[in-house]
Amino acid sequence: MAMKELIDIKLADGSEVSVEKGMTTLEVLKSAGRRLPEGAVLAELDGESVELSRPIESSGALSVLGFDSPRGSEAYRHTASHVMAQAVKRVHPDAKLAIGPAIEEGFYYDFGLDETIKAEDLGAIEDEMRRIIAEDIPVERKELPASEAIALFKERGEDYKVQLLEGIDEDPVTVYTQGDFVDLCRGPHLASTGRVKAFKLLSVAGAYWRGDESREMLQRIYGTAFDTEEALEEFLRLRKEAERRDHRRLGPELELFSIREEIGPGLVIYHPRGAVLRTVIEDFLKVEHAKKGYELVISPHIMRKDIWETSGHLSMQYPMYFFDIEGQGYGIKPMNCPAHIYIYKSKTRGHNELPIRYFELGTVYRHERSGVLHGLLRVRGFTQDDAHIFCTMEQAEAEINDAVRFAFETQRTFGFTSFRIALSTRPDLSVGTSDDWERATDILKQALSDQSLEYVVDKGEGVFYGPKIDVKLEDALGRLWQGPTIQFDLQLPTRFEMTYVGADNQEHTPVMIHRTVLGSLERYIGILIEHYAGAFPLWLAPVQVEILPIADRHVEHSKEIMKIMESAGVRVSINEERETTSNKIRKAWRMKVPYMIVVGDKEIESGTISVRSLAGRDERNVDLDGFISELCEEITSRRSLEV
Repeated sequence: MAMKELIDIKLADGSEVSVEKGMTTLEVLKSAGRRLPEGAVLAELDGESVELSRPIESSGALSVLGFDSPRGSEAYRHTASHVMAQAVKRVHPDAKLAIGPAIEEGFYYDFGLDETIKAEDLGAIEDEMRRIIAEDIPVERKELPASEAIALFKERGEDYKVQLLEGIDEDPVTVYTQGDFVDLCRGPHLASTGRVKAFKLLSVAGAYWRGDESREMLQRIYGTAFDTEEALEEFLRLRKEAERRDHRRLGPELELFSIREEIGPGLVIYHPRGAVLRTVIEDFLKVEHAKKGYELVISPHIMRKDIWETSGHLSMQYPMYFFDIEGQGYGIKPMNCPAHIYIYKSKTRGHNELPIRYFELGTVYRHERSGVLHGLLRVRGFTQDDAHIFCTMEQAEAEINDAVRFAFETQRTFGFTSFRIALSTRPDLSVGTSDDWERATDILKQALSDQSLEYVVDKGEGVFYGPKIDVKLEDALGRLWQGPTIQFDLQLPTRFEMTYVGADNQEHTPVMIHRTVLGSLERYIGILIEHYAGAFPLWLAPVQVEILPIADRHVEHSKEIMKIMESAGVRVSINEERETTSNKIRKAWRMKVPYMIVVGDKEIESGTISVRSLAGRDERNVDLDGFISELCEEITSRRSLEV
């Protein structure tokens, strides 16, 4: 009897074992006297993810992944998406399968179906999913010649799968089966449907086939899956809380902003309260930038098309708006860099003038597709706290250090204390010499090291003109949002022929550093709304105090209090409506006004005020001057609320 071929497997604990070729991970571990770890969902052989049930055909390093690993959770949720698709096919046999990937914190699947799937239909699909999970159907991987796979899916009437196969240059291809369900998929997956422990279908939406608005609309079902019911319940709790904090709902409710179809999608209208909030943020930024040695500049919203040819935006097909004036092409600016460059170029610069720091609250526009617009977080018109630093390479390290420090100081002022930092390095498509890229990247690394900031390296994720530091903010729900960016530019100074006269009286090219401390003000305001659930710290609140006269006879005294508070710099309003005091308090509460002052006969007689607050304060006989001093101290300190 012929001996089976042996392969050498190195286990995660460093030990090595020789096993028969074709064994599964479970069999390999058993032969080595090991057990499959509890919660195992996937194996990894020399960095490639494989099913626990897949035969191992070559020597290598073998490890086991759980749900808590990115690849493990992805495979788990991808399997859940297949379970959902099989359930949809059972409930709606005419449904045609499109695509169904795992996504962050969940999965979705797109279907072609004449009958509309509504939110109330998801329960029936979930019931069928439970039956499929209870059946514990093996999930099997098969490799087929592409022609055979096309024939298979044609026979099954799966037109979208046929289109996908005809558009890829792979042969053979992989398909996965679970009972009567077959899908075109690279995998990997769980060993069987019974391995899916906890899931929930979340919503139904429309989606264009292949993301192309000119193609047919499909129906997309979103869901999520976890390895325990407890984890699922916590996710659903946080999701419900996120819905409560959704800036798209709170913004209009708090009379901060609106986005009207009549005006145009992705274009924000700030209402009076929202304009106050934004102005407070802008004024803060102007003052802080001036302290840091930045000069305020203002640039036009449109520039000649030639500028964008020089910058490279045209060749990159950047999403811009273009139009003609008297036969001359113009573009609405998607960024402020060229104008700042031409301010620099307005005269000859000497090395003693550097560094030069320009700052602008510049409104820019980008031609985003309507399908990706999302409240304030993804818009077509937005304002950046945009700055550009022009310096020598020798000065760059100090400038980067200052910019990083400035960014984190500012974020902490707004109440963010936890961050994720990434250093994005040179991509395959890039410009500039290797020496310049290496030096620029080392300077960014050194700045992060100088300030003891932990970071991950995003290899190849820099922009084509230079490496960058990206900072993500963690909000009250633990979600991450894009925040400050600091990046080298090894491209534009050369493209725009920027120079300075060095100490050697020769012309040199300056270094250009792009940076923001908040980013898009629109996005940042959306983040703040959700972080604070609309209940802003006092210094940011559009209305800081609302005075509530109990009756008409108390209005005049309320107005006197209002004047005193306004003269102290407090933003205050009066509710003069003829309604009950409890009603007025409820309205102020709904509008998230930090403090309410109730004025009635007793307050007028005693010369004091009654104070209520969102934080739970309910106090009578409060001295007005003392209260104003207290408010001013809280405003000046910019204390953040507990969230």
